[in-house]
Amino acid sequence: MSTDRLGSGDTDSRTVTLDVPGMDCPSCAERIVNSVSKRDGIVTVDPQVMTGTVHIEYLPEVVEADDLIERVQAAGYDVESRDDLQTERFDVPTMDCASCAGKIENALDSVTGIQERETLPTTGTVIATYDPGRTSHANLVSAIESAGYAVEETDPDTANEDLVEENRARDVWLSPRALKTWVGGGLLLIGLVLDFLLSGFNVTLIAPLGREVGTAELFYFAGALVSGEQILRNGYYSLRTRSLDIDLLMSLGILGAIIASLVFSEALYLEAGMLAVLFSVAELMEEYAMDRARSSLRELVDLSPTTATVRRDGEETTIPVEQLRVGDRAIVRPGDRIPADGTVVEGESAVNQAPITGESIPVDKTNDDEVYAGTINKEGYLEVEVTSAAEDSTLARIIQLVEDAQRDKTEHERFVDRFAGQYTPVVVTLAVLVAAVPPLLIDSTISVGIAGQSLVFPGDWATWFKHGLALLVLSCPCALVISTPVSVVSGITSAAKNGVLIKGGRHLESVGKVKAVAFDKTGTLTHGELSVTDVIPKSGESEESILSLAASLESRSEHPIGKAIVERANEADVKIAGVSTFESLTGKGIQAELNDETYFAGKPALFEELGVSLDTARTRSDGGVTVESSVSQSPTEDSRNTIEDLQSEGKTVILVGTESQILGVIAVADEVRTEAKQAVERLHELGIEHTVMLTGDNELTAQAVGEAAGVDDVRAELLPEQKAGTVATLDEEYGGMMMVGDGINDAPALATATVGVAMGAAGTDTAVESADVALMSDELSKLPYLYGLSGKANSVIQQNIWGSIGVKALLAIGVPFGLVNVAVAVVVGDMGMSLGVTSNALRLARIVPDRFR
Repeated sequence: MSTDRLGSGDTDSRTVTLDVPGMDCPSCAERIVNSVSKRDGIVTVDPQVMTGTVHIEYLPEVVEADDLIERVQAAGYDVESRDDLQTERFDVPTMDCASCAGKIENALDSVTGIQERETLPTTGTVIATYDPGRTSHANLVSAIESAGYAVEETDPDTANEDLVEENRARDVWLSPRALKTWVGGGLLLIGLVLDFLLSGFNVTLIAPLGREVGTAELFYFAGALVSGEQILRNGYYSLRTRSLDIDLLMSLGILGAIIASLVFSEALYLEAGMLAVLFSVAELMEEYAMDRARSSLRELVDLSPTTATVRRDGEETTIPVEQLRVGDRAIVRPGDRIPADGTVVEGESAVNQAPITGESIPVDKTNDDEVYAGTINKEGYLEVEVTSAAEDSTLARIIQLVEDAQRDKTEHERFVDRFAGQYTPVVVTLAVLVAAVPPLLIDSTISVGIAGQSLVFPGDWATWFKHGLALLVLSCPCALVISTPVSVVSGITSAAKNGVLIKGGRHLESVGKVKAVAFDKTGTLTHGELSVTDVIPKSGESEESILSLAASLESRSEHPIGKAIVERANEADVKIAGVSTFESLTGKGIQAELNDETYFAGKPALFEELGVSLDTARTRSDGGVTVESSVSQSPTEDSRNTIEDLQSEGKTVILVGTESQILGVIAVADEVRTEAKQAVERLHELGIEHTVMLTGDNELTAQAVGEAAGVDDVRAELLPEQKAGTVATLDEEYGGMMMVGDGINDAPALATATVGVAMGAAGTDTAVESADVALMSDELSKLPYLYGLSGKANSVIQQNIWGSIGVKALLAIGVPFGLVNVAVAVVVGDMGMSLGVTSNALRLARIVPDRFR
């Protein structure tokens, strides 16, 4: 199976290709069509009996690809997966707009064996999935080049070095196209001097068809050819790939002006030259603006070390990072970047982790501490045992995820795609009508009075042809189309450099729209570093015996509370015995057998379920034997008072006992983060209406922590599925909910929320991969930054979209009245807006966390 994202009409649809080998006749195909068509969201179903494949175009927001497979299977046919498909990425740096992407997509669609293709203009990347048995890497490169774009090939062993060097050397203004533009502009300038300042040198010559032309017009003509060479070349490729884009339209405009000069009484060579020169400058400006947007991503790439010093066979050697193996011992001296994720095995030093976590203060590292590729060793000597290959490092995953983030289209991008798909043909049609209709309706000139002003409309073909050219320029939606992806890339890369990994443009957009935030307690509002504060024996037990029993029960547990109890037992040198039939009671506690008796450790609610009263002494019947509750045996107070006193101090209480009596009470505490209250207050100031803490802890402990953190509401004693249900309810109530947790234990709630945010994700594969947003460090202060950045990004995107549409509309209105000519249309409507939206988007790169503290 393969999928391909397409833009069909006014929707953002996808096409999935399913391999159905059992479909071998028209009746088979008809059954599959009928079955699949029953699903909502199906655009087209195209079965190919000869190849045994079915192409289905569908709306991903209505139906999922898995549902389509089920419908084919429901018709009685198996769908085969394709494990032999190959996916490759191609660097195409000159692909910097939707028009470029369209030509490449059309070219790739003609390649036999292509299964999926995706173009990402904001990073200059083409991703293609293909069947290596039917086509090859070389064929795909050839297809891209046939659309007029060069593919940059790199040696895998030196890819990082080549990319860094290429980024430094790249200069848009000294490129071959730029030089042609300057030469063409110079020829145009000479023509203008001859035409208006040195008219005596403007010699009249006889052109083809007997037309008279001056020397100045020859310079205009030469300028049009020199500067327009790349435009005409791109126009040819557009025609070849059947792409109605700006290159084809501008080529028609230039050629039309030249041809019209041979037909009309008024020569249009100047218009042809201005169109070629100014549009070439506009294209260079757009390329420059896009290059600036890409530079923020390249800064991340530049963080990747290219070499590593390792000790092998007792000798030091320097190798490319790509050759590092898990288990290698890398030597990192002061000032060096750590070459790979690993664990410190010798030495100690302060490490600047800002490239990964955004922390401004270096973190001390010593034996057994984890370090990340791309971070900087500040002062000491370190030896690091490599724990992951270069391509699997935390930094590599961040770069990959940031590069891929633009593939997740925002609501704004979908709107722009729909609008642009309708805008261009409408304005092109209007341009043709403006150029052709008025000369047919106006004999000589007409004068119209509007608001006390007299407007004169001539009836000659040349004037209206110029107006048509101006509208043709305005038909280009490039500034509008790039307005959103450039903003998304700028915002996401800026966040990544500050330790906040946003997994897609949709999530960047969504964060700024939520009105409520839910926090997990342990590890989020608190540090997550639990320690035992109280051990209170009951039933005549000693502190040592209770601690020994609790640690024995918790020895197999992975819960932070269990680990804290075991750690306290080890510190106290208390014996930890082996247990059997261990069972975790989700959200409640654990049970296990020790010395042929079943013991429990868990929340007070667990023992209430077992029938043990926490209030006063009572008896219960157990197998015909009356057993007295141990509660009354407390020398000073009953168990409930003990529990409530501990919980009111913000401590979590764990009871230890059997199904008939409580043997002891253990309290653990987790300190509330110092920045928690400030972060919550700042979120309120930025526009969050409601904050809530969700926890499985008891009500008293939760209320104490919630009050210290300053949240508006506390929901306690929740199981994981209850957390998810609470998030769903609040999400509906507030029209958008952000859930902040550890990315693992709170997975259901994180998945349910509008946006799930994982805390402390650095080095944690699960959190980085599963969360919508990952805070690479444990700093809650990054939340106001995330919310503020998202709000600013949404504002910038809207400014870019409506600014582009507004300026184009005003210019288009002015064209028929003679207020806007080709030069104004190019300089303001195309070049100016492209540069404007990009510069506006790049403001997001300057937003830092300190702005929202």
